[in-house]
Amino acid sequence: MNVRLKVVELVVQDMGRSLAFYRLLGLDVPAAADGEPHVEHELPGGLKIAWDTVETIESFHPGFTFHPGAGNMALAFEADSPEEVDKVYAELTAAGYEGEMEPFDAFWGQRYAVVHDPDGNGVDIFAPLPR
Repeated sequence: MNVRLKVVELVVQDMGRSLAFYRLLGLDVPAAADGEPHVEHELPGGLKIAWDTVETIESFHPGFTFHPGAGNMALAFEADSPEEVDKVYAELTAAGYEGEMEPFDAFWGQRYAVVHDPDGNGVDIFAPLPR
């Protein structure tokens, strides 16, 4: 299995309010991002933090429920290829871990899947789709 932790994702109710908080913690996220449905910020070393609005998540995950204070953060692991996403998802679910979203080609240009860790936290697995 060849995946790397690449993104820590937060699901937010109000993008501007969330970004204002993280700006106070020193993240240089432009104010123009306050109205966006998805924002990414690369940290030193290449790890990214991303914010998605509840509406953005609901647009591709109809069963999603926002839980204030819990369950709205995910780790995202980048795979080497779209085929690797399928392979990792299959290995994890075969090992007994719960698959939340089977691999699919997302409209934003990634092969994407979600598996739950043993405590029910969402773990995204993704790879860019060929252009």
